[in-house]
Amino acid sequence: MPDEIDIREDYIAQLDAELLNVILKDHSTSNADEQHNIFWATADYQHLGKGYQWKDEIKAELITGEHCKVVTPRVMKSKMAQTARSKDMAEVFTPSWICNAQNNLIDEAWFGRKDVFNQENPDHTWTDNTERITFPEGKTWKDYVGDRRLEITCGEAPYITSRYDTTTGDPICVAHRIGLLDRKLRIVGENTCQSGEWLEWAQRALKSTYAYEWQGDSLLLAREAMLFTFIDFYVAKFGKMPLAKSLRYAAYIISWNAWQMDGLKGVVPDSCGMKPSAQQSLFEEPRLEPCQGCKEGGLRHHNGKYCYIRQWNKSDSGKDKIRFIDLIKDK
Repeated sequence: MPDEIDIREDYIAQLDAELLNVILKDHSTSNADEQHNIFWATADYQHLGKGYQWKDEIKAELITGEHCKVVTPRVMKSKMAQTARSKDMAEVFTPSWICNAQNNLIDEAWFGRKDVFNQENPDHTWTDNTERITFPEGKTWKDYVGDRRLEITCGEAPYITSRYDTTTGDPICVAHRIGLLDRKLRIVGENTCQSGEWLEWAQRALKSTYAYEWQGDSLLLAREAMLFTFIDFYVAKFGKMPLAKSLRYAAYIISWNAWQMDGLKGVVPDSCGMKPSAQQSLFEEPRLEPCQGCKEGGLRHHNGKYCYIRQWNKSDSGKDKIRFIDLIKDK
């Protein structure tokens, strides 16, 4: 299996001392006084002992140094581990050619024409459009970069970034990538010349690209993939690495826009608590029952920790952050 698809956390730490802590932060549970990280939310690592239990936060020291190979992409896990995760968490990853076909449908609707970025082939490959992308009347490249995209239950985020095919492990070169963020960064590269302008619009691309995931290890891989996609496209454009401050800000955006959530409830996974039943007599033993949201399926009636996302454009609501469920319209 090619080593280049596995982003080692040691390497992230070497790029900048604070970068890994930024990538690991969970904004829904953190506050001004204390940082909390995304947590494992899986039993896969419990055999490693203290710090690797279901509810334990993922700390930098747990995934660096002698532990640098703890978190790996799904394709590098054993077949037994892959099967168990599919059975327990319905974890299934989509081949890149399917991601490409579905992303092409999104762009066909946005541009009003087919084959904007590539043409699909019968053998599940694709032929890249190497010409500069043109835009329909009334729309500009800036509109495309800022158009919001969301990958639900994202896993390692194959629809957003395509550094490698999640089912085969084959790496994909920058010019051949098909993810939602890949496409935005291609557009940024085609329409900017200076580093400062590229960074401004690449940051805008990150701010308009969203994903959520239950399992902490998969979310970490998704965040890392988004960060290294940012790096890959910058290096392809300018032939050098971005400055550390640019990496930290990109990681900060990603830590907000790719978050840990139970997608059916809108809360931090496994955060809803049982409560005493209201329908029991004075002489009965205390009985616990699920919260109202879990019991009745009401999205806004859970007692768990609701997830927040950052409002990059305050004019949307006048607030810095907003609960994700408040963006969902009631039926």
